Amino acid sequence: MTTYTNSGNKDTRSGFGAGLYEAGQKNGNIMALCADLTGSLKMDAFAKAFPDRFFEAGIAEANMIGTAAGLALSGKCVFAGSFAAFVTGRVYDQIRQAVAYSNTNVKICASHAGITLGEDGATHQILEDIGLMKMLPNMVVINPCDYNQTKAATLAVAEYEGPVYLRFGRPSVPNFTPEGIRFEIGKALTLSEGSDVTLFATGHLVWEALEACKALAQEGISAEVIDIHTIKPLDKESILTSVAKTGAAVCAEEHLIAGGLGESIAQTLVTNHPVPMEFVAVDDRFGQSGTPAELMKNYGLDAVYIVEAAKKAISRK
Repeated sequence: MTTYTNSGNKDTRSGFGAGLYEAGQKNGNIMALCADLTGSLKMDAFAKAFPDRFFEAGIAEANMIGTAAGLALSGKCVFAGSFAAFVTGRVYDQIRQAVAYSNTNVKICASHAGITLGEDGATHQILEDIGLMKMLPNMVVINPCDYNQTKAATLAVAEYEGPVYLRFGRPSVPNFTPEGIRFEIGKALTLSEGSDVTLFATGHLVWEALEACKALAQEGISAEVIDIHTIKPLDKESILTSVAKTGAAVCAEEHLIAGGLGESIAQTLVTNHPVPMEFVAVDDRFGQSGTPAELMKNYGLDAVYIVEAAKKAISRK
């Protein structure tokens, strides 16, 4: 079993900010827009360094997406950022028509995703955004797990031509992937090899899956942990290779079961290699106010629940 060490908790939105600033240094064709949340999304370093390439759109997300599409059609690589709840559900029509359908080079950068936004409550938390975005043709959907991976993902997105939805969060979470790691869009990462059950995870739940892997090992259960940072396009080859070995699967994500990563994995398995599968995700509920840790426990999204799901999947072999 591979051991990953937390080098210190850091928020993934800061990884995005660092990646955007570095990408802006490398590529003068990159432009960025934000909907009155420049500091919250850590886009301020880019804004200060490249004021002629940054525009504050105000609380007008639909206008921001339209402007981003127009700039992209003029040849620019455009990053448009806001809270995930506002930059998806509030402007879905503009994203569908001006970004996805038109296949424009716009990167929709969504911070404060999931329930770990915490005390701001259900109106600001979104648990259906991955489903909204993955259903759009042409849209790439990326959900990195920590600061280092978010920075690497942002740099990779800057080099990718086409629409991207990049999801990240506010809370400080374990930073455990190697610094400067190469990010390959559409290629899952096997973090720990095992033989009894595969733990697929994305975003903040990747660390919880690693913690669950350690707990399972203490009980003599060998778990394979796979980081699915790219939800679309999905790395079906890695998924099928793993479950052919383990014969059971769990998917863990900070999202609704409906429309999430688990749904995509289940579709892959049922059409290619059916195995028992369990889901660690939110089941048809809105968020609520609370600390990130309280909410993760309340919604059954931590390592304890992943361990339980793994045992249940194994029992159904």
